[in-house]
Amino acid sequence: MTRIVAISAGLGDPSTTRMLADRLAAAAGSAVGSTTSTEVVNLREFAHEITDAALTGFAAPRLQHVYDLVGEADALIVVVPTFKASYPGLFKSFVDALDNDALIGKIVLLAATGGTARHSLVIDFALRPLFAYLQSVIVPTGVFASPHDWGTSGEGALQSRVERAAAELASLLGGSGSGRSMDDEIDLFSSTMLSISQPD
Repeated sequence: MTRIVAISAGLGDPSTTRMLADRLAAAAGSAVGSTTSTEVVNLREFAHEITDAALTGFAAPRLQHVYDLVGEADALIVVVPTFKASYPGLFKSFVDALDNDALIGKIVLLAATGGTARHSLVIDFALRPLFAYLQSVIVPTGVFASPHDWGTSGEGALQSRVERAAAELASLLGGSGSGRSMDDEIDLFSSTMLSISQPD
């Protein structure tokens, strides 16, 4: 059984961050196959325990269960909202209380949401360095969703990015690298990238 855990760091309820986490978890489950279990964890529900762990250095049993899920997962999906060009403090506190070696060699798909497409670099300038420090294996394609992506004009482009990232995660889990080649479309000029940079 392949275990995939998606961490949603959205602070709102309802949350587009959670919506993106659900969509990525479903796509990853489909890409990996029928012997996959997926679980989405909403950090908002553990806000008090995360704060306590940051102050005391110890995780309460309910939060420790989440850390155990993360440690036992074959792959993670991490989805954060963007505030002031970076991820929220709740997510950072969650990671700070994680065991230093917990994510070594773990396959991680990175994703983010934000109020405008100019926040899309949060994946490369905030999340990717963090998970490189944690020695994770990072899925090449990150998925960013702005409000444009949830409308009819951007929906197809978002789903395309979701499926591409999920396929890369599945390929990495299967030991075949990212599944990408030089024949693939170049991101900077693809229709999905243009839909972010030039919304209607």
